[in-house]
Amino acid sequence: MDSGYIAHRITQLRMARNISEYQMSLELGHSKSYIQSITSGKSLPSSQELFNIADYFDMSMSEFFDEGNVLSPTVQKAINAIRKLNEQDAALVLSMIQRLSLPLQKDGAECQGEAK
Repeated sequence: MDSGYIAHRITQLRMARNISEYQMSLELGHSKSYIQSITSGKSLPSSQELFNIADYFDMSMSEFFDEGNVLSPTVQKAINAIRKLNEQDAALVLSMIQRLSLPLQKDGAECQGEAK
């Protein structure tokens, strides 16, 4: 991984959430050009700041470095909430999600995925 990865990843996550460099810089408690200096390659965040940036996007460091992980803020919040549940409650939430994602037949009845 090269130093440009962090800049690219911040830009990717920021744009997916429609957040400006200016807004993110200020919300992290820095000068208005802080994020721009990172994304342009002029500087790198400290390790503590990198944790703060991952936290800003409501994700762990492993999620930050998982480029396949560009989730909407709503989905990210749902995942974080589910992680805090006990196993039984998490299973209940999963069953509700699965039920909500079942396709409906033309008459409004649920299709169980079987060919008819």
